[in-house]
Parts: sequence; structure tokens; C-alpha cells
Amino acid sequence: MLRKIRIALATIFFVAITLLFLDFTGTLHHYLSWMAKLQFLPAVLSLNVVVLLILLLLTLVFGRIYCSVICPLGVMQDLMASVRRKKNRYSYSPAVSWLRYLMLAVMVVAIAAGIGSLVALLAPYSSFGRIATHLLQPLYMGVNNVLASLAERADSYAFYSVDVWLRTLPTLIIAALTFVVLFILAWRNGRTYCNTICPVGTVLGFVARFSWLKVRFDADKCRNCSLCSKNCKASCIDYKTHTVDYSRCVACGNCVEKCKFGALHYAPATKKATSEAQPADLPDKGKRTFLLTTALAGTALMAQEKKKVDGGLAVIESKAIPTRQTPITPPGSMSAQNMARHCTGCQLCVAQCPNQVLRPATDLTHMMQPVMSYERGYCRPECTRCSEVCPTGAIKPITPEVKSSTQMGHAVWIKKNCIPLTDGVECGNCARHCPVGAIEMVPSDPDDEASAYVPAVNESRCIGCGACEDLCPARPFPAIYVEGHEVHKEV
Repeated sequence: MLRKIRIALATIFFVAITLLFLDFTGTLHHYLSWMAKLQFLPAVLSLNVVVLLILLLLTLVFGRIYCSVICPLGVMQDLMASVRRKKNRYSYSPAVSWLRYLMLAVMVVAIAAGIGSLVALLAPYSSFGRIATHLLQPLYMGVNNVLASLAERADSYAFYSVDVWLRTLPTLIIAALTFVVLFILAWRNGRTYCNTICPVGTVLGFVARFSWLKVRFDADKCRNCSLCSKNCKASCIDYKTHTVDYSRCVACGNCVEKCKFGALHYAPATKKATSEAQPADLPDKGKRTFLLTTALAGTALMAQEKKKVDGGLAVIESKAIPTRQTPITPPGSMSAQNMARHCTGCQLCVAQCPNQVLRPATDLTHMMQPVMSYERGYCRPECTRCSEVCPTGAIKPITPEVKSSTQMGHAVWIKKNCIPLTDGVECGNCARHCPVGAIEMVPSDPDDEASAYVPAVNESRCIGCGACEDLCPARPFPAIYVEGHEVHKEV
């Protein structure tokens, strides 16, 4: 029964969180975004005390149930391991403590030093988000487009076609490598990643040592058949000594179900003495590591991406990305510093952005953290979806009214690229489409009203939404682009 309940709850969480990343319609996040906020590291970085207390209480009562039910990467490893049909394939192995604490130390240092790429690589929720966004979502959208094509032939509007595009090649490669490594580890030996690399698993493992409910041996009933060890995907049961390493046990229930002699029970401690002494795999310094995980995450820099622009009847020259002195962070992030302190690069905002302006950074230090660029669209003032789904507090919740008056950057005009001057034709696209009226067309020669009209930017009014940059017809570089601000302000 324990195992069946665990599988049912894990299935619900895994499917719901996966759909949260796959959804491109903007509807599911209203119902499911709370599941992202239940993830451990985002709760730490957002200082969500309520969620942290709930997760710690669950661990103190049930053990590392978080890893086998709530964490989507943990559940995904179980799915990967199930591909291999061989029965009784696991065995007990001592904890690789030095590697566990090394990975935790690397995570703590990366958060404190602002090395966002390391945080994104080691954080389990971010690793799953990377796989879901860059591997699964394109497949999901491709199937949707096939259905949209079939529906169109049947004069149905049940589906609509969406663009499937490469956000950044480095992040796609990292997502693919992460998936392959996880699959190999899970296929060969179950929860190897969780108990040797994952820093969240190491922290919760320390707490789980003191849990109320544990898998306990009844030595009098045990026949040393080894079925418990052979079915423990965490490799934490030593049937020879009747011991369980509770720091690695994820309370999956497999061992209890497989025991034919009733020698294993998932229960609180009893007065009867049982042989359940566990290996002392956590040194004293492990007691201090939990507090250190509240350190801060790294900064984000701009992405480099190219796009083919469809001119209606023909393909126009590709638009190049302008060089920005300061990266643009989404409204709600408040500042580059706030983004640096809280973002784990989970990709949820990238996956959910309906305007295709968010993408992972390609900078080595801050790789996979979201940055803004306007080659495929602009940040519409009425859209606040990224702030609604962010689980770490890197992008604070804001209203459309606040967003419309938040200045995250300002437009800069590049005279040598402007087509009224280079081609001698009228334009004014930037001024016509500016949602806040920050751009005015003025004569290029103040003394000649008949001279070509060019844009003049009112920087104090501009909010940096990128409508002018996105809609500028100049190629390959736009004649107007947005320069980011380190600190956002209301205008």
C-alpha cells in the first residue's frame, strides 16, 4: 500500500509539473504554478519560510519522501530505471560521502559567488526544467502542429500552429547531455544521481536521519534472502548487517513490498531492540551545510541568437542581435542584482514566455539564466506571465499597470542604420508602435522641415519593451535598440 500511494502521488506531481513546462497556451500556470514553488531550492532562494517548514516537516515525519514524490527529476529517474526490466538488479553500496559533500560545497560556493551556470547544472529542479523546456516542449509543440494541420483540413479550430525554434544551442546541448547522463546512471543503478551528486538530496538526507517513520528491520524474522537490497534503488540497505542508510533512503517502499518474511516495516521506532544502526556517513560538518544553502545565485547576461524574418512573400535578410552594454532583465526582477541573487535557471519563464523574448544566456558564468532579446517579438506591457510563474523570487509578481510604468531599459537610435537616411524612404515604424509614446519623428536637419524624418527618443518615458527594436525594418542590425538598466525604476 505504501508503494502504491507513493506512485500515485508521484505520478500526479510529475505529470502536472511537466505540463507546466510544456504548456504554451498560458492557461495551466494559473492552476499548477504552485507546484514549482514547492521545490526545495527555489523555496530557499525565495525565502519561502512556509514551504520550507512544510518540506522539512514532511522529511522529519516520512523521510526523504520529497525526493520520490515532489521532485520531478527524482520521479524521472524512476521512469528511466524502469526501462530496464531486469529484476533484483540492485545491491548495497557504501555512501560516496566525499563526493556528496563536495557537490554540496560546490553548490554553496556557486550560489555565494554568483556562478549561475553551476547552480543551474547542480539544482535538480533546474535540470528537469532544462530537459522539459529544450527537449520535451519542442516535441510537444511539434505534435500540436501536426494536429493543427489536420484540424485545418477538417475546417476545425481545435488546434493552432505555433513556432518551434531554437532558443540557444549551448543550453540545448547541455539539456541533451544531462538527459543522457541521468538515463545511464538511472538505468545502471537507480538513484545514483540523487545520492552522490544532488545537493538537495544531501541536505534532506541529513534531516531524514531523524525522521519518525523509517524502514526498520526485524532481525528475528529476516532470512537474509537479500531481496530488500536487490530492490533498493538507493543502494542503501545492507541485508547482511540489517542496516539502512536513512540519509539515502527515499521511502519508495520497494523493500517492504518485496520482503516475503515480514522482516521490514515502514514504522516509527518501537521499544523492541532491532539491528538498525546506520553507517555514520555524514561528518559533523554536514550539520552546518543546511544553513549555507540560503546563499545567493548568479547574474544573467544577454543571449546571442539569430532569426529568419518572414517578410510575407519572401525571406528577408536575417536580423542580427545588437551588442548591449547592459543586459535586459524582465520587469519584476527589479534589478540585475536581484536576478543574480535568486535565479537558478530553471527555464520555466523561458518556456512560458508567449512573446518569445526570454531565452537562456550563453555566457559561461551565467549560462542558462534568462535574458531578454527582441528578435522574435517584444515584451508586451500587458503580459506578466514570467512574474507569475517564477518560483524563486528572481522575478517578483507585478500587475500590468506596474509593468507599463517600469523602466527596464531605454531605446537608443543608431543613425547609420536608419533607412530614411540610408535608403531615402519614409519609415516611422518605431514611433507608430511605441506603446508609451516615447518616440517622436523629427526632421534630421532641424533647419529643414523637408529633410528626412528620424526618431527622437524620450529616455525618461521609454520603458524598454523592445517594440521599436523588434519592428524596425533595418537589416541586419536595427536602427534602434534597447539598452538595459542595472536597476529598474518607475516612470
